[in-house]
Amino acid sequence: MPVIESTYKPAFYFKNGFVSTVYSGLVRRVKLNQERERITLKDKDFLDLDWSYSTEKTNKIIILLHGLEGNSKRPYITGTAKLFNQNGVDALAVNFRGCSEEDNLSYHTYHSGFTADLQEVINHVLSKNKYDEIYIKGISLGANLLLKYLGETQNVPKEIKKAIAVSAPCDLYGSCKEISKLKNKPYHDRFLKSLLVALAKKQEKFPDKLTVEAVKSIKSLQDFDNVYTSKAHGFIDAVDYYTKCSALQFLPNIKVPTLIINALNDSFLSPECYPVKEAKQNPNLYLEMPNHGGHVGFIDKKNVYYNERRALEFIKTMLNT
Repeated sequence: MPVIESTYKPAFYFKNGFVSTVYSGLVRRVKLNQERERITLKDKDFLDLDWSYSTEKTNKIIILLHGLEGNSKRPYITGTAKLFNQNGVDALAVNFRGCSEEDNLSYHTYHSGFTADLQEVINHVLSKNKYDEIYIKGISLGANLLLKYLGETQNVPKEIKKAIAVSAPCDLYGSCKEISKLKNKPYHDRFLKSLLVALAKKQEKFPDKLTVEAVKSIKSLQDFDNVYTSKAHGFIDAVDYYTKCSALQFLPNIKVPTLIINALNDSFLSPECYPVKEAKQNPNLYLEMPNHGGHVGFIDKKNVYYNERRALEFIKTMLNT
């Protein structure tokens, strides 16, 4: 489909990408009651899922996927869940392995292309025999994972009707290089610090797989992916991981109507993360590139973000297509 012209017009002081990104990550708050469910995965590890419900009986649900070092409690997740609950849709917020304040059991955790766990979550939802309309929304890392899943999976369940990807780093290597630049140092260092805290726990539990010296050698996000992510998940190195897991290559195969919202002033995204050619050539892809919004910073009125409104609008207007 042709690129969608965005109508997003934030207040003047939120037109700055840095301001909107930081405000959304550190200041925004959304109150939502969630009920936790722990499921056991095929490899005997676990995932914690947080449910919130529509006040009326519904056959519709949205599955929400967070970003790097995020969780189900982040406002960009709870904000979407709350809006959809208010509009007759249940919500299931996924905590990736190790992201629910409890270390997971296995040595490996999650990454930008680890779609196997998403498939298990979808199967779990389907097993309830309650929902025949499933929507999925991914944010940042979760957006890349979602797009990869939709493009690589030959038999996507027919119940999955629509998908939304927000601030999607479709080209992982390009995005990694962007976030490693000086302009993004505060974000880079914050992510790395969180990852290293978690990795130290892994090293203590699995000293035969990871040495203290290896952990100490990590000075950047790419180092982290070289030392841990790639090795723990069966890749040669970080670049091999980025190459095989970038969603960009899978976009032509997507058959589920999918909306991608990537702000043009998102400092985390490289030029390759704006898949104009792919959207124009695939009738199931809808690409929207607002001038503003930073990284997951689409601030709008009444504490409901533009990407959240657009997700709901996309689903409602696309129901009969």
